[in-house]
Formats: sequence, structure tokens, C-alpha cells
Amino acid sequence: MHYISTRGQTKPHTFSEAVEAGLAPDGGLFLPEKLPNIADKLPVWSKLTYPQLAAEFFTLFAPEISNAEWHQLTAEAYRRFDSPDVAPLKKITDKTYILELFHGPTLAFKDFALQLLGLLYKRQVAKSGKRLAVLGATSGDTGSAAIHGCMGQDGITIFILYPNGRVAPLQERQMACTGADNVFAIPVPGTFDDAQRVVKDTFGDTEFASAVNLSAVNSINIARVLAQCVYYIWASLKLPAEARATAEYVVPTGNFGNVLAGWLAQQMGMPAGGFRVATNQNDILHRFFSSGEYRQGDVHPSHAPSMDIQAASNFERFLYFILDQNPECVREVMAGIKSGTPLQITLPETSMRSTRMDDDQIVRVIAQMWKDWQYVLDPHTACAFTDMAQDRVSVVLSTASPAKFPDVVKQATGNEPTHPTLEALKSKPLQTWPLTAEPAAVKAFIRQHH
Repeated sequence: MHYISTRGQTKPHTFSEAVEAGLAPDGGLFLPEKLPNIADKLPVWSKLTYPQLAAEFFTLFAPEISNAEWHQLTAEAYRRFDSPDVAPLKKITDKTYILELFHGPTLAFKDFALQLLGLLYKRQVAKSGKRLAVLGATSGDTGSAAIHGCMGQDGITIFILYPNGRVAPLQERQMACTGADNVFAIPVPGTFDDAQRVVKDTFGDTEFASAVNLSAVNSINIARVLAQCVYYIWASLKLPAEARATAEYVVPTGNFGNVLAGWLAQQMGMPAGGFRVATNQNDILHRFFSSGEYRQGDVHPSHAPSMDIQAASNFERFLYFILDQNPECVREVMAGIKSGTPLQITLPETSMRSTRMDDDQIVRVIAQMWKDWQYVLDPHTACAFTDMAQDRVSVVLSTASPAKFPDVVKQATGNEPTHPTLEALKSKPLQTWPLTAEPAAVKAFIRQHH
């Protein structure tokens, strides 16, 4: 199994090489050369625990790591989740299930990939003997999950950029109150898209990236996407057998990585009826799936800050498939997007649709779910509860604990949600390293502290 770049100008990489690089040297994103077919494995996989399922799945994608070692890695990665199921599937009605993805150390779905990625980095450092500089940008949850996957690990220094004042206060505390010597939480002016641009430009300096052994922790890292495929397969196997082939997975998303993982699992043979991209008022993805036009606009702060994005990082991987896996076309389109040119595509049949939700609707949905079912949603998950399919089962991916967004939830329900790990953060001092949103400043900082 080798990994190729969406832009076609990078030599094939092994899984370990692709994970360590993060972003392909030509600026593209890594994808498996060929997707395996998992359909005939599903009956056996249905009997496995979550860590066992993850190990069997990853063995298909990284044969250079033994199956036995994969089982050790996944057992360790999911050991600290506070649900025995790791990703419990909760039945609300006969037609509505919620896949709870917030039982990890930082109470968000990013833990599924980043607890494992931290261990892969640790393995890489032990094998190569080279220090690793891990760099990422976050709109909220990725940063804290990445930090908690890497903090305290010898040979790894992690640098996380985030838009100053545009992440939830508790999300910032999860990044900036660790006290770990190898963690640098870096607020920058502007939006998440500005922080992500700096990260991509920094990786674009291949000489620098090589000199400091730079690795990308964002959803652009292929290990992130593959780890997220696993919980779709897990959910599918937990559904009633008669619902699996038609179920619609409803995915709150801004960066497109979470829903892409489900779509890739479907391409590999996981039964699914389709996917709904659920956006907040920053609805570039909804507009794309509604009209075929990808036009970036201004970011408007919302109750669901992790989705306040206008440049969806993982969209390029999806483009690669809908452009018939033609890297030349991908390069042309991505150059246009970077220059600000709107993209117009005649969408093929892709089993995807989309919806949007503004802040007022988010509050109403949280209130209604509490009133009807005594179930508390976070504001990102709330974006899923509109235009629900009437003729099939819906599986809503719940991406974060409501305790991370107490103000909005209290406004909607009258009750402030709490979690012990978050309460403990409130008395700790913030430690941040503010920088300008310029690649030169970030590179100088990395050189100084790595």
C-alpha cells in the first residue's frame, strides 16, 4: 500500500512516510493509491471491540506495521476514553441515532485520530532517532486533541496556531493550560483560515520543513482521515441490519475531513445510503453541494466556532475523486481557489447533500432536543437537526461534549453543562505565545523552540 499526492508531483510514500510528512511536498494531500474492499470483512469485524476494529482496519493501510503492533497501538490510543464502547451509538427514536464521539480526553471527535497519531509520532521518533516538530492550525478541537496526544512525549515539540478570540474559552484552556514543556499554543490575528494558510505556507518551504523534521497534525494528515473512517464502520455494524444500506450519516463539518472519512468508508464497501454535510452560517460547503459553486467569503463568528471556516482543508481530497483522479485538474483548480477565483463544477452523483443552520436555529434546536428527549446537544451537533430524512434512519455524528460550550447550552436549556476535566482548567493560568499570522514569524519561533 502506497500513498500518492492529489497533485501528482510527489513520489509514492509508505504509510509511515506519509504520516510523518503530513502535507505532500508538492502541496497536495496524500491518499491511498487504491482503496481496499472491506465488504467481505464486515461480518467478522462486527464481533470486535472498537480498538480491535481500528487495528484490523489500519493493518490494511500500513502493512509495514505488524497486526500485533497495531493492536497494541489502538488499545493504548483508546484506553483513556470514558465509555466502554469508545463511540457509543445512542438510539433516540426508531429513525434517529446519535453516534457520541466526545468520550476521549479532550471531549471531542478529534481524539479518535489524534490519540493514535500521537502514538505514531512517538513510534516514528523512536525508530528514526530524529526530533519531530509537529505543526497545526485549529478552529478549536483539533488543537487541544493534538496537544493531548503529544504532550510530554520525548522527541516531539508541538506548535498549534489558532485565531485569537475566535475559539471557545474552554477550548483555549485545553490548549494553553497543560503546563507541558513541549507544547506551544500560538494565538494569531484573523480567522482559522489565516492560521491554516500560514501552516500550509510553512510546509511549502520544503527546505525548512526538512531541516526541523516538520509534520502536519491537521486533518490534512492521512492518518487523521483513516482513523475517522473506523467510527463510521463501527456505527454501521451497530445499526439494525435492515437499516445499514439506506442509513444517512449526518455530519457537522467545516473542514470536510469528518464527512470525507465516511464517504471513503462507503467507497471501500461499508453500506450507507448517503451523507449530509451539516454546516453553520459559514456555509461554503452547503452552497457548493446546493449549486456546484465553491466561492469563499468572509468568516462570521458563530455559536459553533469549530465550523467557522471558509477554506475547507480536506476538500481537495474529494475534488481529486470527483475530477476523475486527475492530478493536473486538481492542481489547476486549487491554484484558482488559492487566487480567490470561484470554482464551478457539475457535480456527479456522490451520495452527498447538505444543510445549513444559523445561530438562532442552533439555540432553538438545543432547547427542543432537551425538551423532547432530555438530550443535551453541543452547538455543532445541533446543526445536524434540520431537514431530517423521513424515509430512512439518520445517524447524527455528535462531535463534542456540550460542556465545552456552556454559555450557548445554558441559554437554550437553562442549565450549565459541566465536566470535571474542564472545571479543573478554570483555575489554571493561560500560557500562550502570540505571533503575527506570517510564515516567517512562525518559522523563526519553531527554530527557536524546537
